[in-house]
Amino acid sequence: MTMSTNKSINGTKERFADHDGHFRRQASKFRNAIPSEQFPAEKDRYVLYVHYGCPWAHRTAIVRALKGLEDVIQLVELDARDPAKGWYFSGVRGPEKDPIYGAKYMRELYLMADPHYNGRITVPVLWDKKNATIVNNESSEIIRIFYDAFDSLLPLEKREESKGEAAFLPPHLVKDIDAMNEWVYDTVNNGVYKTGFATSQQAYNEHVTKLFQSLDRLEGHLGEPDHHPYLFGQHITEADIRLYTTLIRFDAAYYTLFKCNIKMIRLDYPRLHEWLRRLYWDESERTNGGAFKNTTDFDVIKAGYAKVDGGNGIVPAGPVPYILPL
Repeated sequence: MTMSTNKSINGTKERFADHDGHFRRQASKFRNAIPSEQFPAEKDRYVLYVHYGCPWAHRTAIVRALKGLEDVIQLVELDARDPAKGWYFSGVRGPEKDPIYGAKYMRELYLMADPHYNGRITVPVLWDKKNATIVNNESSEIIRIFYDAFDSLLPLEKREESKGEAAFLPPHLVKDIDAMNEWVYDTVNNGVYKTGFATSQQAYNEHVTKLFQSLDRLEGHLGEPDHHPYLFGQHITEADIRLYTTLIRFDAAYYTLFKCNIKMIRLDYPRLHEWLRRLYWDESERTNGGAFKNTTDFDVIKAGYAKVDGGNGIVPAGPVPYILPL
């Protein structure tokens, strides 16, 4: 997922909304698949670049952990973002430069993949070390690559074909999951950005209304038969993964910093709140030892959003605690 391309003024401040006050997300450019002739499934060939504050990157890190791909796909964390130059390695949380090429900025890798690239520099990025290029920078496609592209390299019990109804995208639910993904993406995953980046009252009012209408709809969905404890029943599916990365940030960041403050998950949505805590606190085999919790860093999330769109970097104190126990 990428954002719209309003240029910064003197390279210091970004504006994400268009002239009419609405935020519109740009389509990702690199959309290759694994396995394919150019990109076969191989161990130690691919790198996933992420920032743990970014919800789009977070969903790919979750699936990598859920699938047990840590020894198959290398993960590299960028820990900082410059308004003019984009994601980079500061050395505060991780390396001072890319451990593979020695680059300081993610932009350098984008230009290595395409010297004429002039779009926004985004994460996640799935990188091919053999061809020194980007395979894919669309998070929704990267997670589907991770579901089964590398299954031949995993133990039988980790392969999607062995899971039946417990697969992340079981055949009998594909249509329903795709339908939910469509409206959740538009009004919730991207809806928080449409709300937070709005620069007109009309745009803000429109998108904050749609956001909470969809949260109300999700709360009702979890109360329906076969939609509990997870969105489509007894097993975690893609729909849960894609919603989690927005809702785990909601009370801690979007509620305050993006003005999504009509309701809080913990106070106003009891079913969503239970669903969210169930995923976060689960360290069982179901989540491969805590894939949701272990990839969630509230300090990084809050600090990152405090600087977005001209923010002064002051991190709001609450909520306390960031997530309540089950």
